[in-house]
Amino acid sequence: MRREHSSIRLAVRSLCLLAAIASVPVAQAQTYPDKPIKLVVPFAPGGGADYFARPLGAKLTEALGQPILIDNRGGANGAIGAEAVQHSAADGYTLLFGSAGVMTIGPAVNPNLKYDTDRDFLPVALIVDSPFSLIVHPAAGAKTLKELIAVARANPGKLKYGSSGVGGAPHLAGELFDDIAKTKSVHVAYKGVGPMVTDLLAGRIEMTFIGINVVQQHVAAGKLFVLATTGSKRSPIAPDLPTMSEAGLPGFAAGTWYGVLAPAGTPRAVVARLNAEINRALAQAELKGLLAKTGAEPPGMTPEQFGGFMTTERQKWTKLVKAANIKIEE
Repeated sequence: MRREHSSIRLAVRSLCLLAAIASVPVAQAQTYPDKPIKLVVPFAPGGGADYFARPLGAKLTEALGQPILIDNRGGANGAIGAEAVQHSAADGYTLLFGSAGVMTIGPAVNPNLKYDTDRDFLPVALIVDSPFSLIVHPAAGAKTLKELIAVARANPGKLKYGSSGVGGAPHLAGELFDDIAKTKSVHVAYKGVGPMVTDLLAGRIEMTFIGINVVQQHVAAGKLFVLATTGSKRSPIAPDLPTMSEAGLPGFAAGTWYGVLAPAGTPRAVVARLNAEINRALAQAELKGLLAKTGAEPPGMTPEQFGGFMTTERQKWTKLVKAANIKIEE
């Protein structure tokens, strides 16, 4: 009888202990956040990621009642910052401001990355899915997409397109163009957008895929032409501009995106709270205006929808990278 009672008491204690352990994430979520939150931006200050991350951080500071500290950790095409978050505590106080290049394209072009998008991170919220525009110099000899394709097919290897680096979203947009149009262009990689735009204006390269807001003043001055937007639908800032599909290249869609991710194991309730506050902030006039300047609109995705979006993007670009044999030169 005593042994039976001892076994019962031991079982009850074990159940109580398990219940106490299970309640820890719930308790953490209920008090979250009670200290500053670090948002790691895996790029140098002043770039495209900062354009969205800092205003978002300010809005979240107001909503959550705790400072959002922007931590720029550039290097290795975003891998250094991603790895820092990968090894952080899964408590919602260290987050990653991820991008297409870091989370979906990077793993496709660089098999040596130390992090795995699915294994090491939880999707929190998609901030922006921003299309590019196909920009050409008059030297390309084309004012429409169909004319550009005709020139490229008639002169294999003549047209040069620039990007801000090997394996980035603009580079893969060019590869996708060649793949669907059945053309042969030459990729020219630069160390940043600035030098690339300089060479485009000088006619040293004929085309690029970039956000229309970056070169809008040059387009207005007639120094460059915009042939189409690379989004799946027309841009709200250039509604008269056709999509690539409408202009003669069905199935073409490319661009870049930014989103917030957390280390794997972060309590789901914390992820849900962050998702709700981020989507609420994106719906406000100030952030909607920032998105609109890039031709984008608030995505309003749940964490699950964001995860599905990343999976689709990764599959798409992995297939293209393998077909084009693109690799990061280390």
